[in-house]
Amino acid sequence: MKRKENGDKPMKSKQQLKKTGNILFYGIVTLLSIIALACLIVIIGYVMIKGISHISWEFLTQEPKMMGKEGGIFSIIIGTIYVTGLAILISAPIGIAAAIYFNEYAKEGRVISIIRMFTEILAGIPSIVFGLFGFSFFVVFLGMGWSVLSGALSLSLMILPTLIRSTEESLKTVPMTYREGSLSLGATKWKTTVKVVLPCCSKGILSGMILGIGRAIGETAVILLTVGGALKLPMSIFDSTRTMAVHMYIMASEGISESKAYATAALLIIIVLVINAIANIVTSRMGGISR
Repeated sequence: MKRKENGDKPMKSKQQLKKTGNILFYGIVTLLSIIALACLIVIIGYVMIKGISHISWEFLTQEPKMMGKEGGIFSIIIGTIYVTGLAILISAPIGIAAAIYFNEYAKEGRVISIIRMFTEILAGIPSIVFGLFGFSFFVVFLGMGWSVLSGALSLSLMILPTLIRSTEESLKTVPMTYREGSLSLGATKWKTTVKVVLPCCSKGILSGMILGIGRAIGETAVILLTVGGALKLPMSIFDSTRTMAVHMYIMASEGISESKAYATAALLIIIVLVINAIANIVTSRMGGISR
């Protein structure tokens, strides 16, 4: 009996150490999560408090005056929608098609591995590099000038890796039995992909598009080098304009109007929150496989 009791003591001590380690680990993770959430709340709260009081109907509907010191940001809001929307329209089909090819058609090999490696490298390149490339290639070499089209093409290159990776990961969540069942019923590979696979992972694809919109709508370096900063309403995709992120940066960095900068920042946060809320509502009503 004494031997058994002596043998049980080390086992109990090990279990206590494991429990203590688990409690300590979860405590540290919880503390770090609280700190991150608190920082986010403080930043958003500070910007909203400083800027939301300056948002008015005139601010939303009037054109900017005196280099943005007075008036509103109506043309800037429209410019932001033009540039971001066109960038998503260009990059989404290409990104989804590339992800479908990588996951459904391409055979694993050295070439595909190299392409995936370069895609991941592109995702980590600083935005200023995309801006310099867009300026030298689209603005200067192709002669597009500072325009909505130049900025949209540059932004589409920047968010394309994010769309490819998110769509590819979503495609991987669809069970292989779905594909096999569709093929066994006589459907072609293409019909199986379009009618079975894509509807099942529509939530993940939409989430990737929302991430792309969030990155594009808050970009400044690429926009400054490719779109410019004209304070006018863009009448076509070949006109220069200014986005809200660039307007906020110019207002704050050049000391033109601190109140306008905070108001623009608060409105930008509200727009991003509304976009995410709409996306969550749409995805909750869509079918598919949840992760």
